[in-house]
Amino acid sequence: MSSTVDTRWDALLSTPRARRVAEWAGLLGVTLLAAVLRLWNLGQPHSLVFDETYYVKDAYTLLNLGYEGSWPDDPNPAFEAGNVDSYLDAGSFIVHPPLGKWLIALGLAVFGAESSVGWRVSVALTGILAVALLWVVARLLLRSALLATVAGGLFAIDGQAIVLSRVALLDNFLMFFGLLGALFVLLDRRPSRERLRWWVARRTAADRPIDWGPALWARPWLLAAGVAFGAASAVKWSGLYLLAFFAIYTLAVDALARRRAGVEFWASGTLLRQAPASFVLMVPIALAVHIASWAGWFATAGGYYRRWAEAPGNAWEGALAWVPLDWQSWWHYQTSAYNFHVGLTSDHGWQSPAWQWLPMLRPTALYRLSTANGEGGCDAAACESFITTLPNPIIWWLAVASLAYLVVRLIRHRDWRAGFVLTGVAAGFVPWLLYPNRTTFEFYSIVFEPFLILGLVLTLGVILGRPTDAPWRRKQGVGIVVVVLVMCVLVSAFFYPLATGMQTPELFTRSHYWLPGWR
Repeated sequence: MSSTVDTRWDALLSTPRARRVAEWAGLLGVTLLAAVLRLWNLGQPHSLVFDETYYVKDAYTLLNLGYEGSWPDDPNPAFEAGNVDSYLDAGSFIVHPPLGKWLIALGLAVFGAESSVGWRVSVALTGILAVALLWVVARLLLRSALLATVAGGLFAIDGQAIVLSRVALLDNFLMFFGLLGALFVLLDRRPSRERLRWWVARRTAADRPIDWGPALWARPWLLAAGVAFGAASAVKWSGLYLLAFFAIYTLAVDALARRRAGVEFWASGTLLRQAPASFVLMVPIALAVHIASWAGWFATAGGYYRRWAEAPGNAWEGALAWVPLDWQSWWHYQTSAYNFHVGLTSDHGWQSPAWQWLPMLRPTALYRLSTANGEGGCDAAACESFITTLPNPIIWWLAVASLAYLVVRLIRHRDWRAGFVLTGVAAGFVPWLLYPNRTTFEFYSIVFEPFLILGLVLTLGVILGRPTDAPWRRKQGVGIVVVVLVMCVLVSAFFYPLATGMQTPELFTRSHYWLPGWR
């Protein structure tokens, strides 16, 4: 005997065609929801928000010069007013690789640098695609279109995901390429396991020893993952952590597959045979993608440090003297940028060390405008327009709490899905714990937020139960999940004005300060 919910659901999806329609409806529904929340009133505020002051202008000079140019003092008022061509030909010292700014430049090329929609449209479209991408990852990981739709829906309505899709910062691009690389790693899992089983079966049939196992080279998804992680590192250097963590994850998966297939020396075989092959498949192509993002710098003469090695006393000597001067100059730029990053310790009112991210103690206020009664349409005693990178508290805290359950599930049940999710969270979070004194911000956590949501939805799937569970158990699970999802939707609606900079009464804004660090 099944519950009423199960009976109706089974009846609705009684044919393969109905199931396909339901899957497409779920995917398109969450993508459309993401588009509405991210594109509505995208051009407001018409002012450079937070680090848009760097990235938008850098993108514009990339578009016109091929490299990031410098600007005169206090250029923002003129730029916002439409005088966008006051840049100088001299190169500017920019510490992030160029790919994210090239992507912003695409929006400037279409809408013009005078348009604040043009500043942000590339980021918004990336955020919309990220919701659809998360749906695909969840569908493969959880084998459930329903849970995939829940995952995509939660990401679509989350406050931090909305904010970082509505301002021209780099982190949304980093998140997208990191999630894309994780998808390719996920797609590699089954075919590589099947090839290993085929090799073992053939070896067994020939009565030959199964020692170290093969080096599997025919793994196109690993090549694709290298491209995606290379693109992530071409947006921000921290994309290299994603490459490193997921490369190690693939080796762990390979080792376990060899053990289950009966390979005798499965651990040493993974390290000595498969690891070099996986390295060759992923790392060189990632490096090539990263370097390719600097094509504009190489193709022009005015970029920062472009002629560094040509200055007397700078060129390398000895064993490295053969390296072309262009590449010496480029390498000097990279080491200078790295030293800047690791030594960045300037105080900032909204900085947040990594240990504060999971409890969500200090989100970043990107924009704030206070108005008095009668100003700009304010009809209260005082009004505020506020943009903060605050995630939906219910989604975030439940997702963080689910991490403990995933650790237990990985250890006790050997659930590979939990391992995949935990790898994604660790790749975006753990490296920042190594730099406790560096100036960091809470919104860096957007990189691993999709994996947090995957972990939460995996947990919700366990709460829902299996189709074979008793009707009372299924009914109880459905009730709990519905309550959680309704709470998430209501809280997202409550916080949406603070994700979009809507003018609201000051008292309404203050009602969102649930913790001292949120104000």
